[in-house]
Amino acid sequence: MHAHNAGQVARVSCGHCNIKRFYKPLELREVIGNVTIERVRAKVRCEKCGRKESMSAELFHPVGQELVAIRFRRLVEIRWERRVIWRDES
Repeated sequence: MHAHNAGQVARVSCGHCNIKRFYKPLELREVIGNVTIERVRAKVRCEKCGRKESMSAELFHPVGQELVAIRFRRLVEIRWERRVIWRDES
């Protein structure tokens, strides 16, 4: 059973900045792929400090008042950028 179907929420936090973000597991799976929560920790980077090594991720079941207070980060779009890089010949 997938975490989304079980009613779980993903909490991703930075130990350096003390920022917590909450995600719907179905949307994380769309961006990162169908991986375990331990692999999610290795694939995310803090938006504030840019560190990867201080990140933690966990799945939990929110209850009652906790569920009402959570502000989810929702996936709006996935945009692939094409960048052109030039090199001068010498």
